[in-house]
Amino acid sequence: MTLFDKIKKVSKERGYSIAEVERKAGISANYLYQWKKREPSPKSLASVAKVLGVSVDYLLGTDDKPSTTNEPVDLDKALSEEGIAMFDGKPLSEEYKKALLAMLRANKNSGE
Repeated sequence: MTLFDKIKKVSKERGYSIAEVERKAGISANYLYQWKKREPSPKSLASVAKVLGVSVDYLLGTDDKPSTTNEPVDLDKALSEEGIAMFDGKPLSEEYKKALLAMLRANKNSGE
């Protein structure tokens, strides 16, 4: 699989078009298509990897395990698991968990 093919695959998994990835990475339109025939700059490659939430090594095919930073998380499940919902070494109260969930959902829905 080529670098461009890998980026296209991960973009689709993340729900992004190639144009969205380019915009979010701060690179010019259609620049990713040029990667079919030439090597990207390290800075541009790192920007694309960050947008997609994977490592540069994963995009280059030298690592089979992608980072999980942009993968969907079930917030209710994550906050209900033992030991995950803690602050300063102490479990969060149910009231605080509810407020945290509300803030995270509001932030997600606002597009930030």
